[in-house]
Amino acid sequence: MNEKKNILFVFGTRPEVIKLAPVILELKNYPEKYRVIICNTEQQKELSNQTLAYFGLQADINLDCMRENQTLVEIQSRILTSLDKVFEDNKVDATVVQGDTMTVLCGALASFYRKVPVFHVEAGLRSYDIYEPFPEEVMRQMTSRVAALHFAPTEKNKNALLKEDISGNKIHVTGNTVIDALFCLSDETMAKAKEFYASQNIEINDKLVLITAHRRENHGERIDRILDAIETLVKDYSDHTFVIPVHPNPNVRCKIYSRLGEYENVYLLKPLDYPYLVYLMKNAKLILTDSGGIQEEAPSFGCPTLVMRYETERQEGIDAGVSVLVGADCEKIVSISSEILSKDRKSTRLKALNPYGDGNSAKIIEKHIDEFFNK
Repeated sequence: MNEKKNILFVFGTRPEVIKLAPVILELKNYPEKYRVIICNTEQQKELSNQTLAYFGLQADINLDCMRENQTLVEIQSRILTSLDKVFEDNKVDATVVQGDTMTVLCGALASFYRKVPVFHVEAGLRSYDIYEPFPEEVMRQMTSRVAALHFAPTEKNKNALLKEDISGNKIHVTGNTVIDALFCLSDETMAKAKEFYASQNIEINDKLVLITAHRRENHGERIDRILDAIETLVKDYSDHTFVIPVHPNPNVRCKIYSRLGEYENVYLLKPLDYPYLVYLMKNAKLILTDSGGIQEEAPSFGCPTLVMRYETERQEGIDAGVSVLVGADCEKIVSISSEILSKDRKSTRLKALNPYGDGNSAKIIEKHIDEFFNK
């Protein structure tokens, strides 16, 4: 590599920060090869900047693209227009995006329109249902059409891309960078997380249940059924502690507070800083979630995870038996949860290895980026 390359990282949500931070830090280890430009669309303004700071990073460019109650069309047009100005003002040799958010699609499109190669981290995940998850499944598929390099977490993801006639020499199996991020957590950081929960008078013991619910397809009647199940469990297992970091979206937040706010064994928290969430996953007896990232992280701690979605693009966890797909089926959520909660935590720990990676993904990705520019 004769000339230093300008690599633009585009993200906007907390999960994107978590999964791109290890790659950003790895590329920053080679200042003679790369100039890293960090662009935050601020799709989740507070959460994304908070998490960046945890990794000792800050954005070079902040776009402030979110507005309250905006439509998908409005947010897409705003991000796309803002990103085009970024390309106009900066020489960019490649754009790195991660996952399946609106920011990912817009980052890929803006790059494509400028004929800048796109490197897609966490490529090849598929549910094959364009409305589950909505709109992420389509955004991920569309990004695959323009990417120059596809960093697939697993062989299953690689095979999905091959079936879509994407050239094999553009696809590299790397593992998932979310596992790299877990290994960035220091003992001191985890000790601070422990102190945080003590300050909130939340007892973290062997009877902890972590719950997250926010996905767009679970709004409306589905969140009602999910809350029916949670309320039943809260009543049936009054000796257990239920911790719910509540997403700021009013479609979710208002319903959760109205249904669960009065129970003494339920703690409704603001969205958590990354290490605080990891501390809960590490100590939880059971996790109920519709999050993608938590499906990947929880197996590292041996925690049984019920996925409150009807389709998942992370099938490896289901196949490995580290997670169970339960949808928004109240009866199913209660039944399977009860099987776990009625036993002691030690006997419910999962023994399977995490199917999503071993913590070396960022190094593998850097190697392939280096090769791309040296061809």
